[in-house]
Amino acid sequence: MSTNVTFKNLNGNGITMAATLYFPADFDAARKYPAVVVSHPGGGVKEQTAGLYASKLAEHGLVAIAFDRSYQGASTGEPRQLENPHVSTEDVSAVVEHLITLPYVNANQIGAMGICAGAGYSANAAINDRRIKALGMVSAVNIGQMFRNGWENNVKDADAVGYLDFGSSARTADAGERGFATIPLAPLKKEDASNAELAEAWEYYHTPRAEHPRAPGFALARNLNQIITYDAYHLAEAFLTQPILAVAGSVAGSKWMSEDLLARAASQDKALHIVEGANHMSLYDVPQYVNEAVSKLAPFFRAKLAG
Repeated sequence: MSTNVTFKNLNGNGITMAATLYFPADFDAARKYPAVVVSHPGGGVKEQTAGLYASKLAEHGLVAIAFDRSYQGASTGEPRQLENPHVSTEDVSAVVEHLITLPYVNANQIGAMGICAGAGYSANAAINDRRIKALGMVSAVNIGQMFRNGWENNVKDADAVGYLDFGSSARTADAGERGFATIPLAPLKKEDASNAELAEAWEYYHTPRAEHPRAPGFALARNLNQIITYDAYHLAEAFLTQPILAVAGSVAGSKWMSEDLLARAASQDKALHIVEGANHMSLYDVPQYVNEAVSKLAPFFRAKLAG
């Protein structure tokens, strides 16, 4: 059972958020439920993997909400496809604020999870926002690390300075009203993919596998100025004390970003579950891998949010 909702984002800029709430099969509006905020990958929308995970968490007795970030999907905001990571982090807390207004949600039992960049944003939100009591991550990406250091962590920070130049030039062009320059968050053409895993990202976003008209797979070039200097795990060593469960594929090129978060987090209750044979993208929608991930995430949230 699910329902589409909209609500005002209290962080300003006049944004109205669009989301889908998912409920347990035996939902009783007179009860109080633990709830989980589910954040979509960069370039995606709530109707894709975020909605899939939210629906499956609901099957395990949780209220779950998948949402479109500000400037993306069915949420409002101009210019479209803005991917400012600071805004995206605050969006998670904006959704928490909506949940606590719902009479059937226990305001002291709210968790957050995300897939890909949404996992990084969820981690950053948990560092900042103590209302988030537990953190789950699937194929986590710290979007700043990915752009600075490459998919497989083989580029030095300083060697990414050219992206700042490019972003700065894009902002100058934007000011001249020439339209907004864009950058891909996943390959826009199969031949643009540098490896098989990224070719699967193209397939996910741009073929009937999971394509959606509101998920173009790109962001604005001006956002490189925020992305390159952003660390989704900033001050995790001090402030990320909540329970954490990260799920990553054994052959995922991005696995190092899950490992990095767990190494840095102050939490004394943290774990990494490896899904054998899965890569980054297969955890988005391949049934055997998604089901294994949910078999760990659902009991994790039920146990940690009950405590």
